[in-house]
Amino acid sequence: MSCGNEFVETLKKIGYPKAGMLNGEDFDWLFETAEDESFFKWFCGNVNEQNVLSEKELQAFSILQKSGKPILEEAALDEVLKTCETSDLKTQSVDDKELERLEEEVQILQKLKNLKIQRRNKCQLMASVISHKSLRLNAKGEEATKKLKQSQGILNVVNTKISNELHALTDEVAKLMLFYRPSNLGQGTNPMVFLSQFSLEKYLSQEEQSTAALTLYTKKQFFQGIHEVVESSNEENFQLLDIQTPSICDNQEILEERRLEMARLQLAYICAQHQLIHLKASNLNMKSSIKWAEENLHSLTSKAVGKENLDLKISSLSSEILKLEEQITHVKNKSLPAIVKENAQLLNMPVVKGDFDLQIAKQDYYTARQELVLNQLIKQKASFELLHLSYEIELRKHRDIYRQLENVVQELSQSSMMLQRRLEILTDPSVSQQINARNTIDTKDYSTHRLYQLLEGENKKKELFRTHGSLEEAAEKLNQDISLLRDQLAVSAQERSSFMSRLNNDVDMLCDALYQGGNQLLLTDQCSAHERGIQ
Repeated sequence: MSCGNEFVETLKKIGYPKAGMLNGEDFDWLFETAEDESFFKWFCGNVNEQNVLSEKELQAFSILQKSGKPILEEAALDEVLKTCETSDLKTQSVDDKELERLEEEVQILQKLKNLKIQRRNKCQLMASVISHKSLRLNAKGEEATKKLKQSQGILNVVNTKISNELHALTDEVAKLMLFYRPSNLGQGTNPMVFLSQFSLEKYLSQEEQSTAALTLYTKKQFFQGIHEVVESSNEENFQLLDIQTPSICDNQEILEERRLEMARLQLAYICAQHQLIHLKASNLNMKSSIKWAEENLHSLTSKAVGKENLDLKISSLSSEILKLEEQITHVKNKSLPAIVKENAQLLNMPVVKGDFDLQIAKQDYYTARQELVLNQLIKQKASFELLHLSYEIELRKHRDIYRQLENVVQELSQSSMMLQRRLEILTDPSVSQQINARNTIDTKDYSTHRLYQLLEGENKKKELFRTHGSLEEAAEKLNQDISLLRDQLAVSAQERSSFMSRLNNDVDMLCDALYQGGNQLLLTDQCSAHERGIQ
């Protein structure tokens, strides 16, 4: 509703005769300035039909003006109202004692009001502190709830991850067992996965058979004591045999037989060489004789030789033959035995060499057979060491797996224990409630101490230790005081409302007595004044 329309409605209320013909929008300009706007708003809000003078009042006022008597203005009227006596018209007279009593009651009520205002301010301060603390506690509770939800989410994620890893581990173990399980095994058989599960009886029996066969082969191939001879193969065993040299061996019979055999062989060889030399010498003699005969025969046939010359030549040749025979005899008797004696050992060299060659051939044969036996023994040892190494590797793997499984079991047990504790804490209904382990208030808890001081109020009693129980008692006492004050405030509000209603009724009655339904203040009774005017 616009201000102009409100002004027109006010004119209609006070009974302006031409108000129905007016348009409210035509009066909006009256409210444009600040001063006019405030006046017209007051006019529209306070003026009603009671403020309009009736015809009788207008006639009386015109008669009063025509009488020539002075009419009081505002300042004079205020002075008169201050000095005039209150007329007793339709209202009860209020004496000074009643006024003093009322003033005292008003002062008491004012003091009570101020006291209650102070208590109200104090209660508001305490309520604000408590609300602030409750807000902080709510914030902490929300933060704790948020952290709890985050922790639950993290735990759920970790639990899901662990479950997935365990499922994956179970699947991998199942795949591994399927990989190591033979395909031809039934459900009732126990598959052998590791080397330690297999029996070694067959392997050991084969090794025993091989060792027995190798031992029998060694006995057949080598005579008894061959290893001592081969092991003692030094320079002394391969020296030239001297028949007269005493034996250094332990078995004298074998050594004597061997010495005799070597002597027999050497003697036979020397005899054969002697015969060979004689045969070679005879052969050379025959060849040289034949050659000489041929040469002489050729010379005789080519030219004639005299008898004297022939005799001379025969005699010379005979003398030469004698000389040669002497030389041969000298060589055979003197030079040749000494030379033969000096080179006797050289004559035995082929025999000794043959004996050494035979021994070397035997030693090569025995060495080849020993290498064969040694290779077989090396194979057996290699297979045994390979088996032993495989067992050691498998044992180490078993130990590593056992250690890892122990660590996994310990970690899983610790994780399960921690998870169980967390679940117990989360499922505990008292986890959301703050439990004070100590009844006394900590000296560093300044907020609780300030709250205790506020709740303590005017109680100046000093306590050695402030406890949560006393804080709760003070809070309960404060709550009781607040409820008592609320009751007192309700009672005082009822009394004040009844008093204000009575006071308003008295003021209305006083205004009616003073104004008598008009807008002017009447200092005296209008009827008596009119009668005095007529007189």
